[in-house]
Amino acid sequence: MKLFEPTDLGALHLRNRIVMAPLTRTRAGEHGVPNDLLVEHYRQRAGLGMIITEGTWPVQEGRSYPGQPGIETDEQIAGWRRVADAVHAEGGTLVMQLMHGGRVSHTDISGTPRIVAPSAIAAPGQTHLADGTKADMPVPHGLTTGEVHEAVQGFVQAARNAIAAGLDGVEVHGANGYLVHQFLSPVSNTRTDEYGGSPENRARFAIEVVAAVSAAIGADRTGIRLSPQHDIQGVLEEDDADVLATYSALAAGLAPLGIAFVDVLNAEPGSDLVQHIRRTAGAPFVANSGFSAMTTRDEAITLLDQGFADAVAVGRAAIANPDLAHRWEQEAELNAPRPELFYGASAEGYTDYPTLAETRASVA
Repeated sequence: MKLFEPTDLGALHLRNRIVMAPLTRTRAGEHGVPNDLLVEHYRQRAGLGMIITEGTWPVQEGRSYPGQPGIETDEQIAGWRRVADAVHAEGGTLVMQLMHGGRVSHTDISGTPRIVAPSAIAAPGQTHLADGTKADMPVPHGLTTGEVHEAVQGFVQAARNAIAAGLDGVEVHGANGYLVHQFLSPVSNTRTDEYGGSPENRARFAIEVVAAVSAAIGADRTGIRLSPQHDIQGVLEEDDADVLATYSALAAGLAPLGIAFVDVLNAEPGSDLVQHIRRTAGAPFVANSGFSAMTTRDEAITLLDQGFADAVAVGRAAIANPDLAHRWEQEAELNAPRPELFYGASAEGYTDYPTLAETRASVA
C-alpha cells in the first residue's frame, strides 16, 4: 500500500508517506528555547515519514505567540539540536517550518518596538498575550522595499541555523495568514512597488524567500507551505481569478528552483486549482485536507492511490497518536485528540498520549 511505502522528497527520505503537519503547541517557554517537552514530543512521533515542526520564528520581530519557539539565538539552536538528535536516534526525518508572523502578533509578544507587514493594515480581531489577557491586533509597520530584502535574509539565516542544529530541511510558511501569505493577498498587501499590485508582484516575496533559502541550504532540502482560498486572519482570497493568477505566478516562480516539496493546505486536494499549482511547480507534493475534521486513514490512502499527492500531511491524528503510522498500518484503534489541551505549557495533552502497546497493556 502506497501510504506505507518509503519515498524521497528531494534529499529528504521518508520511511512512509505520512507527514506530521506543522502544529502550533506553545510549549517552548518565555524565550522560545526547545525544552525537554519538545524533545520528547517530537521523539515520540519519529515513526512518521517526516515531521514538519511547529511554526518557528526566524527573527524576534516575527514571533506570533507566547511559548512559540525560535531559531535565532544560540540557545534556540542548541535546543533544536537536542530535538533533532532525538528524532534521528529513532530513525526519523525532521524539517523546520520557518514562520514569520508579520502582522499576526503584538509588541507585548514579540518584545520588539514594532511588528511588520507588507502594508500598514492591522489583522482583524484580538490576540492572547502571555499574561492571559487579550489585546487588539495593532497596526503594523509597512515594510520599505529595503526592509523587504532584509526580511528575506532573515529567512535565510534561520534556514542556516536550522541546518546547523541538525535538522534535515526547512519549510517556508507561506500559508495561514502569516507574513508570506500576507504578501500574496490584495487585502493585506496594498503596496505599489515591485512587491504589490499585480499577482506577479504579490508572489515575488514568496519566490525570493524560497530561492534565497534554496541557495543557502540546497533546494533539495527546502519546501513551502501554501493555503490557497484559505480566508484566515484577514488574509482573504475570495476572487477566484485573482487566486488562480497569484498562485500560478508563484508556482511558475518555484518551478525552476527544483525544491524538495510543495505542501498545500486545502479542503479539496484534488481540485483543479490545487492540482494546477502542483503541476506548475513541478515539485513533490504533500496534501493536507485537514480543516473541519481529522484526516482519516482511508482519506490518506485515497489521496495517494488516486495520484493527488506524493505524501499526506496529518495534524490532529498525529497529535493524539504518537505511533500513528503503526496504528494505521495495523488498522488499529486510535486515541481521540483533546482539543482543550492543544495549547498550553505542560505535558498534559502533549506527551501523555499512550502508544497502542501501552493502551493494550493497560487493559490486559
